[in-house]
Amino acid sequence: MVGYMSCHVYVLKSNRHDKSYVGSTNDLERRLSEHNNGKSAYTSKYKPWSIIYTEEFSVLKEARERERYLKGRSGRRFLKKIFDNKK
Repeated sequence: MVGYMSCHVYVLKSNRHDKSYVGSTNDLERRLSEHNNGKSAYTSKYKPWSIIYTEEFSVLKEARERERYLKGRSGRRFLKKIFDNKK
């Protein structure tokens, strides 16, 4: 598809601390680099980060809506189930 740009919701896990972060972007590699280079106030305190979960969307608006869901109570429960099943 010409001009197709995917958007992602992602979950990061700190490699050194018991912290996670949920975000959305249209450039996953660039955004991870920004988190690991201290360009985000919250994530700079807990770097380095690894991507542990992603979902892909065709429209950034949909990705942002999903990000808001995952940051809420129901979304946190959803992510906990996924990560508990991977142990």
